Amino acid sequence: MLMSSYNQLLVIISFIVAFLASYTALDMSGRVATASGKAARLWLFGGGFAMGIGIWSMHFIGMLAMSLPMVMSYDATLTIVSMVIAVAASIFALWTVCYGELPWYRLSVGAVIMGSGVVAMHYTGMAALMVQPGIVWHWGWVALSVLIALVASGAALWLAFHLRQGTSHLTLMRSGASLIMGIAIAGMHYTGMAAASFPMDSHATHMGVNSNWLAVLVVVVTLSILGITLLISMLDARLQARTSLLATSLAEANRELAQLALHDNLTRLPNRILLEDRLDQAINKATRENSKFALMFMDLDGFKGVNDAFGHHIGDSLLIAVTERMKSLLLGHHTLARLGGDEFVLLMEIEDPNDAAVVAGALVKSIEQPFDISRYELQVSLSIGVAVFPGDGVDERELMFNADAAMYYTKNKGRNGFSFFQPSMNIIAQNQRQLINDLWMAQDNGELRLFYQPKFRAPDGPIVGFEALLRWQHPQRGLLTPDVFLPLAEKTGLIISIGNWVINEACRQLRVWHLQGNTRWSVAVNLSALQFEQTGLVETVIKALSTHQIPAELLTLEVTETTAMRDPDESIRILTQLTELGVKASIDDFGTGYSSLLYLKRLPASELKIDRAFVKELQEQTEDATIVSAIVSAIVALAQTLNLKVVAEGVETPEQQQFLTSLGCNTLQGYLLGRPLAADKVPELADFFTGDKPEEVAENAPVQSKPVDAG
Repeated sequence: MLMSSYNQLLVIISFIVAFLASYTALDMSGRVATASGKAARLWLFGGGFAMGIGIWSMHFIGMLAMSLPMVMSYDATLTIVSMVIAVAASIFALWTVCYGELPWYRLSVGAVIMGSGVVAMHYTGMAALMVQPGIVWHWGWVALSVLIALVASGAALWLAFHLRQGTSHLTLMRSGASLIMGIAIAGMHYTGMAAASFPMDSHATHMGVNSNWLAVLVVVVTLSILGITLLISMLDARLQARTSLLATSLAEANRELAQLALHDNLTRLPNRILLEDRLDQAINKATRENSKFALMFMDLDGFKGVNDAFGHHIGDSLLIAVTERMKSLLLGHHTLARLGGDEFVLLMEIEDPNDAAVVAGALVKSIEQPFDISRYELQVSLSIGVAVFPGDGVDERELMFNADAAMYYTKNKGRNGFSFFQPSMNIIAQNQRQLINDLWMAQDNGELRLFYQPKFRAPDGPIVGFEALLRWQHPQRGLLTPDVFLPLAEKTGLIISIGNWVINEACRQLRVWHLQGNTRWSVAVNLSALQFEQTGLVETVIKALSTHQIPAELLTLEVTETTAMRDPDESIRILTQLTELGVKASIDDFGTGYSSLLYLKRLPASELKIDRAFVKELQEQTEDATIVSAIVSAIVALAQTLNLKVVAEGVETPEQQQFLTSLGCNTLQGYLLGRPLAADKVPELADFFTGDKPEEVAENAPVQSKPVDAG
């Protein structure tokens, strides 16, 4: 037999090609698995071609690495056939691992077919050697090479299937697997080569393709094909990663936009837009299936007081806690939405109206339990109105209107409960809505009025100024006090324009009195919380003072203690701007809120007003009256320490007048000294007090309903 040897450089190159072919196989399996349609087919055939060329090239380079004492040549047809077999086996391998699952029986069949292809490729390539006489085979080595091919094919398929995609350190794991597969492929090849022996009289036929330049050509072409294939795959992977990242970012942005557009920012509940869509779907479904659903309009009782007393941040936390408590009670198909403020709507499928009653009762009972928010224990209640489809309405507008009417009925009968809609309830709701509509026109129609309650230097005069109190001269309902219409003005936003009108009208009237000779009189105007927080407040005050030529120090703006403490730093900023103009600031209803003495000291106020609730208690002969007296004494002492004047309102008895004067109150106002008057009655009051007849004035002054501070 002829002695053969191997070119070490070509052997090393064959191992490198085997490694690259294995890595290409694993990478292509990932490309095919993540693609679809035409792209998947292109990766399958293109990847199979590159991988097949790599395996065939490794085999051929290994054959070229064998040196015999004769010039080798190859049959071109058989060489091409062996390459076709390698490509076909590779395409089959990719198809096996990239489509569907890979149970053991499919893995076994695939290993047999692929291994047979590799064996056929190898021995067809060996048959391409053009030598005479032919190769002598050692069948033991041949059998071993076949076994290695089958085992290597099974291992390659298993690794390719499990390393298609999705794990961390994927490149490193593929590299390790490629090294194992490359060694197995090379091992099969060189085992097959060991099975071949060449007789001593073997010689080349001097036909076919010469091997001297074929080795270089095969190596260059193969490395180029594998390199280009892997480069394209890597670029595609990076492009897919960036595309996937952009798609993910876009999807996330779309979800956030949908969340913002269709959900309430605070509670994350559906908003009015999404509720209307769900309600429309519910109507269509119930009509189609002849079923029922309930629409519940819910409003928190006492929420405004919490918001005013503790601030917006506590109010927001309370709304979130209410939402979570409601959600914990709701089961089945439902939509809980927040319309804004403290208004919620529940849409739920029911079999019977009693189902709605059970849920409404559970919600009322749950919400009336105290809430622990921050360090406070807060208590609110729930008023619910229930409308049932189809009996209480056939469209969205009618259902919402009737549920709202039922909710107003619940509030009017005592709150903290629920009511099913009845047609008679529409009268109450319609009256409320009519009042809102009338209020929109009241300012344009000149129906708003200011009454003026005099303020006296303690104990009984002279008059130092007036507090402007708002009334509405309704064309049908007569003179209405603020407690009737101001909540509606706040709910609709009209409070801003009404409040600005009050400031301007009070300054106008004060100018009239000044021209009549009462140049030392001042006027106090109450600011609502919304008006105090509006950005144009300072400009409104400047314009009113300038238009009516009123000295700034004769205008007092009263802000309730709870309003000032909602955002102390912002209150300090706003009041500082006003007082820098010369306007005086008064802290109204002092003692009823939750002030911080540190902030109170920083507020640029000139006076405190003791709330009438404290003054009223002073005339009672009870233990509470003793406590209230101590509180009032403490308030006056605090004000004097802070160099603030003290105004006491609600003075109705001589005993109250005497006690408050003895404490050091600077100014008194109340029914004892003078009730709220229309502007044209004020000169008569001034004349009476010029004549030192306060009792007569008190008896003959126009009697109005008990004033409610408003601005």
